[in-house]
Amino acid sequence: MQGDIFHILNRGVEKRKIFLDDKDYYRFFHNLEDFNDKDLTILPYSFRRSAMRKPKKSKKKLVNVLCWCMMPNHYHILVQEVIDRGTSVFSKKISSGYTQYFNLKNERSGVLFQGRSKIIPLKKDKHFIHIPYYILSNPVKLIEPLWKEKRIKNIKSVIKFLDNYKWSGIMDKKSFCEMFDMTEKEFKKNFDEWIQDLAIV
Repeated sequence: MQGDIFHILNRGVEKRKIFLDDKDYYRFFHNLEDFNDKDLTILPYSFRRSAMRKPKKSKKKLVNVLCWCMMPNHYHILVQEVIDRGTSVFSKKISSGYTQYFNLKNERSGVLFQGRSKIIPLKKDKHFIHIPYYILSNPVKLIEPLWKEKRIKNIKSVIKFLDNYKWSGIMDKKSFCEMFDMTEKEFKKNFDEWIQDLAIV
């Protein structure tokens, strides 16, 4: 329903990599904006972005994309639904659109993702604030794969790594700040403190 919050996630079939180079990451990132339109129809993919019908200036958004994270073999997206069932439509568009692109680029066919994306409804409770922390901390696995089990040993390098990681962030900053009742600067401070709480002193 309008206003509801959802966590969308999916990973490559057999845990395969779905992002092989920067072009792939950029393509998926642009999909988050391009396909967030009720009236946009996915056409057979071509490497030119003009292969998709150009969004109208006053496009009808399906969701507000609050934050996102792309990892080599999976992705996470946190959205607020703008129209009823908008999350489901948005999820299908970004998955099918990216699969078309990936298969054409890599001369392959067949499924790319492990079935349908998981769409998890979220409640605004005391744990709600930790959802973006969880999503945006995913890249830590790339430098400390067992960080959840062994905790973080070099907190400064982890925070620096997250600050410089290109494939995650807050997209609709206005909606994000309104949803979590804090400024972007306040969120960054709280996020860093949350990460530090996981470090071994």
